[in-house]
Amino acid sequence: MIYWQLFLAFFVPNIVGYGGGPAIIPLIENEVVGRYAWMTSQDFAETLALGNALPSPIATKMAGYIGHDVAGVPGALIAVLATVAPSLLLMLAALGTLYRYRNSPRVKAMSQWVLPVVMVLMAYLTWSFLDEGLDTLGWLHTAIIGGVSALLLMMTRVHPALVVCFGIGYGALLLG
Repeated sequence: MIYWQLFLAFFVPNIVGYGGGPAIIPLIENEVVGRYAWMTSQDFAETLALGNALPSPIATKMAGYIGHDVAGVPGALIAVLATVAPSLLLMLAALGTLYRYRNSPRVKAMSQWVLPVVMVLMAYLTWSFLDEGLDTLGWLHTAIIGGVSALLLMMTRVHPALVVCFGIGYGALLLG
């Protein structure tokens, strides 16, 4: 029964809440604190503060933490699944519709605009990472990490995950 309650406590706010994490936080609080009394308002506020301090979407972090607090690892998995299920279902429905009308001139025109938009977003993300690297590490370390990473990715068959590990190791050994 607790697993079903966990699923509902996170699925319902995510299906009816519009606007992402910050918009559904009060709905989740109503379920977790008000309806099921799994935590106090103070505990929820501390969980929210912890969720805000960590990277990635806040709703999934909170769901994992609260689910684990209530019912261990299975509870965390169920709460996170309930958090992402509404978006996943909507994406599958949208993909089904796009696939059904894939030969439509409008859908083809729309999909031709996706690649340039993604390219611009990726360029912006790259620029912001470079800017942050220059601010925090300086030119020399940013150039070393960027240059060695580019060489490894273009000249060898090294897996990108290992290149990321190289960057982390470099930072931990020489910059930590």
